[in-house]
Amino acid sequence: MKNSDAVWRHVESRRDRYNDLSDTVWGMPELNYAEHRSAAEHAALLREEGFRVTEGVAGIPTAVMGEAGDEGPVIAILGEYDALPGLSQEAGVAEHRPIEAGGHGHGCGHNLLGSASLLAAAAVKDWLAERGLKGRVRYYGCPAEEGGSAKGFMVRDGAFDDVDIAICWHPAAFSGVNKPRSLACMEVDFSFTGRSSHAAAAPHLGRSALDAVELMNVGVNYMREHMPSHARIHYALQDAGGIAPNVVQGKARVRYLVRSLTMAEVLSLLERVKKIAQGASLMTETQVTHRVLSADAELVANPPLEQAMEEAFLHLGAPAFDEADKDFARAIQATLTPAEIDAAYRRAGLAPIPGEVLAERLVPLSAPEPAGIGSTDVGTVSWKVPTVQARGATYAIGTPGHSWQLVAQGKAPAAHKGLEHVAKVMAATATQVFEDPGLLARARADHAARTAEMPDVFPIPKDVPPPLDMAGTAQA
Repeated sequence: MKNSDAVWRHVESRRDRYNDLSDTVWGMPELNYAEHRSAAEHAALLREEGFRVTEGVAGIPTAVMGEAGDEGPVIAILGEYDALPGLSQEAGVAEHRPIEAGGHGHGCGHNLLGSASLLAAAAVKDWLAERGLKGRVRYYGCPAEEGGSAKGFMVRDGAFDDVDIAICWHPAAFSGVNKPRSLACMEVDFSFTGRSSHAAAAPHLGRSALDAVELMNVGVNYMREHMPSHARIHYALQDAGGIAPNVVQGKARVRYLVRSLTMAEVLSLLERVKKIAQGASLMTETQVTHRVLSADAELVANPPLEQAMEEAFLHLGAPAFDEADKDFARAIQATLTPAEIDAAYRRAGLAPIPGEVLAERLVPLSAPEPAGIGSTDVGTVSWKVPTVQARGATYAIGTPGHSWQLVAQGKAPAAHKGLEHVAKVMAATATQVFEDPGLLARARADHAARTAEMPDVFPIPKDVPPPLDMAGTAQA
């Protein structure tokens, strides 16, 4: 870590520009595969920084890549910028106050995520040039992490074929190396087609697709008792077939998200869900089809990289927040339940500290496994190349992900401080790889050994295109 201060100076010198980028993206929340303005902002800053820019990566209009340097190892630093539906919220207020009724919002902090990753890549670019080292740093602007699996489509298209190491992060309540655990998942639409008719005068002539959806949901709910306790199945109605109760609904569509510890388990569970859909179709005399939208593999660990990132965290120390930051965090915590705050500590594997509102301590790599895990398309990247993730403290402890409270904190000074802090960690991790060929060799060897022991099930079927219409397929 002897040269980390040099790359950190490059982070510090441009912090304001990247806080502005994060705030700009916060102010233009865009859903899966519709992040046109956000991607354009990232592409413009890449060009301003002197990167060689490629847009439309893997045929995805909102995927962008910038590269700097020549020859040597290729280190990818991954960013995101997609938002979530229904989470519109004013910034800097500790009460639910939507900007736009039903509007979107950055309820997972991806405005910060993309900005910090690009900041780290820009700092490493200048560090490489300053030291005259051979090596390439790439920033990957990855859309549609929220169920769209863009990184998986990018992997399938070969965008990571020559990458040696991938580095990324995610906003969180605590800072530290991300535990490499996630649930594999697959997202599938089930569409039922029946026969419309007058619900009073001729109901016997109708065949209700909405009934089929309801019966399918009931069947899957009964299935929950008979699947592994770590598995998760969620659903959301996409098309109820109309709003008139005096019409037998001739069409309906429901979206399912199936998760488990491995992709093999996901596929097994999905076959059972398909059978339930077929049963609902038989009971209602309707027709059913399904469409795979996206899928993510589970994360593959890489202890050599995780230890290197831990060294970067320890050398840098924990983020520091001032009293104004803590006052706003206290106001946010006042809107939360004790259970939500307790859950944040359990997810981090830490003991609570009374009165702690922002984390000025690090989660050690040796902390217990997290309680409650989600899914990420970074998992698919981790099957392709050695990958490491950070968590960066950017919001009040206890803030639920995908909540208005998280959106409200997205432009706060504490979020900006967390952005800079984690950018320094990612940049320092990258410089270690460039300076230490042994670290790169250990990371590759560990990755090869782990993936050789695990069944190679690529999550996205070959014939499934990126669901570029995903943000617009649900009906209001």
